[in-house]
Amino acid sequence: MITRFLTDVRVKFNPFSPRSKSARIFLSLMPPNARADGMKIESKMLPRASKDPATLALKFKDGKEMNLDLEKMRITEVTEQVDRHSRQLARKEELLGN
Repeated sequence: MITRFLTDVRVKFNPFSPRSKSARIFLSLMPPNARADGMKIESKMLPRASKDPATLALKFKDGKEMNLDLEKMRITEVTEQVDRHSRQLARKEELLGN
């Protein structure tokens, strides 16, 4: 997963719910030095009895925001969405010569 164009990651999930698997895996895919490189990562864990859906809010360097409902998406779909926009940003960066 291409994470170098992410600036802000906000995840809300119930760690005990099987539907929150995508949220847990997404957080594990973040590189260990992400915070040191300037990425803001917020994770909010809901109580065990909570019925709120797992959500993921992303912000990219170009200002685009993505709000994903992780209860309805598998991790492969989430990474495809993130990588699709990251590849577009990489292409723009390459064309501009930065």
